[in-house]
Amino acid sequence: MKIKGQHYRTIWVKENEPGVVQTIDQRLLPFKFEILDLRKPEDFEWAIADMIVRGAPLIGVTAAYGMYAATLSKQSRHDIQKVAESLKKTRPTAVDLFNSIERMTNAIKTASDPVKQSQIALSLANQMAEESVDGCRKIGEYGLEIIKQISKKKNGEPVNILTHCNAGWLACIDYGTATAPVYLAHEEGIKVHVWVDETRPRNQGSRLTAFELGEHGVPHTVIADNTGGHLMQHGMVDMVIVGTDRTTRTGDVANKIGTYLKALAAHDNNIPFYVALPSSTFDWSIRNGIEEIPIETRSPKEVKYMEGWNGTEIDDVLLMPYSSKTANYGFDVTPGRLITGLITEKGICKANEKSILELFPEQRT
Repeated sequence: MKIKGQHYRTIWVKENEPGVVQTIDQRLLPFKFEILDLRKPEDFEWAIADMIVRGAPLIGVTAAYGMYAATLSKQSRHDIQKVAESLKKTRPTAVDLFNSIERMTNAIKTASDPVKQSQIALSLANQMAEESVDGCRKIGEYGLEIIKQISKKKNGEPVNILTHCNAGWLACIDYGTATAPVYLAHEEGIKVHVWVDETRPRNQGSRLTAFELGEHGVPHTVIADNTGGHLMQHGMVDMVIVGTDRTTRTGDVANKIGTYLKALAAHDNNIPFYVALPSSTFDWSIRNGIEEIPIETRSPKEVKYMEGWNGTEIDDVLLMPYSSKTANYGFDVTPGRLITGLITEKGICKANEKSILELFPEQRT
């Protein structure tokens, strides 16, 4: 995707410096654009935990490069495993993190020589990044067909798409999940317009989704989080598409807090509600999302303060009585019964176990 007309991915190995991994500091967007160098395993842990990088696919690939960084310091297998355990603690909900670390750990174990370990780790981390890009592009191609169908029914009038949080290229490596169909539709000349939820408390919608859509020239409008239901009641939304951080084998989806409410509103107004995800975001070990998916609770500060640009720098503004207690749940779970379909790199399926396993027969038990 593009920033100021120049193509970027969200994470990459620095040219001519294979020991340095670079990433965009998403905490500063859209007000500042800065690239950070990550070298030590602790740098990667910090980047994930502090949401310098965020979004399930990007978290997974960042963790992979973090494991690569661990091999560069010629640590023992025991020390590398400690790095793996530390990385796992950074974000508990996004399953890509755990899948990525497991793949890296198993690959590193195949070599006893430290140099070979680093070579294997770098190769696999790069491979995982490319897999993510390829998967997101395929998600976009499948989702594009849905947008085409709606556009045809509307005789070429803009297709109004509502999304929640950021499941764009900034949450992945390129293309994004929920945004991939939008970008491909825009590039084909199909008229699209995106309703962008602000997504309190971190405002990933108003700060990140709006930023990347704007840089790519996609028409969009930022709305307060509670506006979606009103828009749906008045025929101003044609479809909803969101991402996910963890999806059960039965089709329950954990996504940014507030997603469940959008799914309820879409269901009540007969509006298709799609979830876009790579297969790495499935957790094949669980069936009941509400009972089994761990929900991250984050700092009360994110709710108590609003972060924004004061004209010269990013600043915090207190929004409530300082003594008031706050609760900050990062995610909620949308039951599969409220989801029209899951858009994956292998195709589109219904959000139930039977349909999911038809796309992924290797996961039958």
